[in-house]
Amino acid sequence: MSSEPSSPANDNPAHSQAVRAQLRLREMILAAELPAGARIAELTLVDKLGVSRTPIRTALMKLEQEGLLESLTNGGYAVRTFTERDVSDAIELRGTLEGLAARLAAERGCAPVLLVEARECLSKIDQLLATGSLNEDAFSAYVTHNEEFHALLGEMAGSDVLRREWERVIGLPFASPSGFVVSQAHSPQARDMLIVAQDQHRQVLQAIERREGARAEAIMREHSRLAQRNLSEALRNTDFNQMPGVRLIRRRG
Repeated sequence: MSSEPSSPANDNPAHSQAVRAQLRLREMILAAELPAGARIAELTLVDKLGVSRTPIRTALMKLEQEGLLESLTNGGYAVRTFTERDVSDAIELRGTLEGLAARLAAERGCAPVLLVEARECLSKIDQLLATGSLNEDAFSAYVTHNEEFHALLGEMAGSDVLRREWERVIGLPFASPSGFVVSQAHSPQARDMLIVAQDQHRQVLQAIERREGARAEAIMREHSRLAQRNLSEALRNTDFNQMPGVRLIRRRG
């Protein structure tokens, strides 16, 4: 991964359009505006979102990497379906790998520049969370910085093997670090979750700096359980079909 700061990317109009398209398409998928199994038509999305095909294509590729879409043999993408257990296992696996990465970073030590970049990333998130609510642009920036932080954490472990497995895992349904956050970004409960998650970000960096491997691992495992709790609350909701995202999940009997 490049060690360049994230701000130029955030100032790049093409990058911003792609992130916003990604957020909007994810919302459409989670709200079943794009039904499970439906083929995605690029031109329809261009008209609906009011952006060119280039950011649409970038967004579709990102959503395929997140496990929400699957590529078709004759070209294009379709919306995936998956089971509740698939989602739970994917989130748990991500937490296991990120916990291992944090422990290795603490035990082996990591490059100081990575810690500096991670702290700068978290400072940007702090600025975003200082407001009462996040608008579309602010949440787009949050997603970028959150993903950057998790990527930096993986790089701190200094393991190509672990990095490859992490990249594989975040392609599973809802295992992306921001996968569940996006659909509930504007609720007070979601903002509370973001604040708790940010505190965990700070705590894991502190544990890595202090070479506290077990603590760093435990924090990242707990960090992933925020998403697990989100899923559990969604599945307990009496109005199941109205909860964003869970309509894509086939509940086991």
